[in-house]
Amino acid sequence: MTSKRTTLGIIGGTGQLGAAIAHALLKTKAISPDRLWIANRSGDRGPFAEHPQVNVTTDATQLAQACDTILLSVPPALFPQVAIKAEDKLVLSVMAGVTTAQMAKQTGASRIIRAMSSPAAELSLAYTPWCASPAVTSNDRAVARPLFEACGKADEVSNEDLIDYFTALTGPVPGFVAFFADAMIADAIARGVPKEIADRAVRQLFHSAGVVLASDPKSPAAHVEAMIAYAGTTAAGMLALRQSNLASAIGEGLDAAYRRAKTIAPA
Repeated sequence: MTSKRTTLGIIGGTGQLGAAIAHALLKTKAISPDRLWIANRSGDRGPFAEHPQVNVTTDATQLAQACDTILLSVPPALFPQVAIKAEDKLVLSVMAGVTTAQMAKQTGASRIIRAMSSPAAELSLAYTPWCASPAVTSNDRAVARPLFEACGKADEVSNEDLIDYFTALTGPVPGFVAFFADAMIADAIARGVPKEIADRAVRQLFHSAGVVLASDPKSPAAHVEAMIAYAGTTAAGMLALRQSNLASAIGEGLDAAYRRAKTIAPA
């Protein structure tokens, strides 16, 4: 559990990502409901109807005044409308493409942690890389780390460019994985497998593969080499994929998403 003194406000807390993070924090008891504030434009409690102790407001300024830690989770295009003063606050962000410099200019904050998470946070399955501005203290890190870890796995990284890359790599859940699953489902259907069976089979495949890769200490590369060495049916498929341009195409897709992360926020 994070410090009992921490009061956290999430601006955009009823959006998909903000709500997912908030629910993870409540579920894991990383923060108590009475120390959680949510700001949205409607004032509707929405996904927090079952948590009457959570504070909901339409006034981001009220939230900023009440909280010592503020999490920004609004669409990047709406960030210029976030008018808060946070000079003495710890500001966290999961907004794609909005830089630490932009946040400092807009909010007056100097203690800023920029992160990228995903809606999988609600299941505590997100991966959250984060980087800190120079003014962030060890105490600030002690506040932020358990909040991010309540959402799944988390790592501090060295610079903001990596946050932009992870926005492409791990931010879109299911994202790229869904693309591969859809391609496999389409192939199965083309070969005569009923659509609902193909869908169920591939969903279970990706679920089991994810569990195995997450829990097995062997690297993905080691799994591939082991399957090729076994010289079975999967080996034939793996060798065919190695001879294709699939790896390059994946890199091109990630690069396109990374470059978009650099330009998605208003200048």
